[in-house]
Amino acid sequence: MTAPSRTLATGAQMPGIGLGTFGSDHVSPAAVADAVRIGLDLGYRHIDCASVYGNEAEIGKVFATTTVAREELWVSSKVWNDSHHAVATSCEQTLRDLQLDYLDNFLVHWPFPNSHGAHADVDERNPNAVAFNSEAYLNTWGQMEALVERGLVRHIGTSNMTPAKSDAVLEYMTIAPSVNEMELHPHFQQPDFLAYLQERSIEPIGFCPLGSPNRPERDRTADDSSPTQDPTVIAIADDRGVHPASVCIMWAVSNGHTPIPFSTSQHNLAANLHAASITLTSDELAQLRAADQNCRLIKGQVFLWKDGQDWTDLWDLDGIIAQ
Repeated sequence: MTAPSRTLATGAQMPGIGLGTFGSDHVSPAAVADAVRIGLDLGYRHIDCASVYGNEAEIGKVFATTTVAREELWVSSKVWNDSHHAVATSCEQTLRDLQLDYLDNFLVHWPFPNSHGAHADVDERNPNAVAFNSEAYLNTWGQMEALVERGLVRHIGTSNMTPAKSDAVLEYMTIAPSVNEMELHPHFQQPDFLAYLQERSIEPIGFCPLGSPNRPERDRTADDSSPTQDPTVIAIADDRGVHPASVCIMWAVSNGHTPIPFSTSQHNLAANLHAASITLTSDELAQLRAADQNCRLIKGQVFLWKDGQDWTDLWDLDGIIAQ
């Protein structure tokens, strides 16, 4: 069976399942790189990286030694929040680390210049943190566009955006985003934002497609739910004779998303890749649509910028950008 591909607005074909490389602060760079090596051997061709993950140099050694041709790969990376003013420098370092001449996609990781240290606690705050500013974001985006002109990246994209923030900047961009990377799983389906993106020919890439059971402690709250433990997901998994995680991957690809699950297990990597080739029935999709809990798991508290705020201020739930 063959995993799907997604046609971007440029006509480029992006593999419709990727391998994430965020080790959730507890998987070593060497172990992540080994997962990439195994993934390439299994047939993954879309690898989702980021400078802040701290493992691009190790992954680069895998790219340098793989027998997979560069033109078969789709490699993404992201500029971290502390480099919004120095995008080219960040990208050039990523290319050196990954041992590549170009990236297929380069994203603005978060729409704020607010950064945090490794293994940050949920209450950690950057003293220089600020609210989203469209002018500052567009300045960063202009630097992203310059990378396309230089041939260092083929496409550029957004990540962790909202409709309100997108509205504030899209019309002023010379090069439109090819993708938006966002949290997507059966318990957090974001149907309105997905429709917004699809109307604008921006492809959705879904992180945490399995509910990220190994996400950092700072991203956990008592109200969180797990899509792989959802009764509907489990029932469909039982009917199909697969693990509930496979149903989450099937749900994503059946809805036109590109999931980027992470695992260091060869068995799980193979199962996720296989699941991406299977389409759920309309009845199964309807059942899963009703299972949505609107439960955001990656809340981003460490990116807040002033006292007395709630994580919802990051996500413009009322359609207004918080200041």
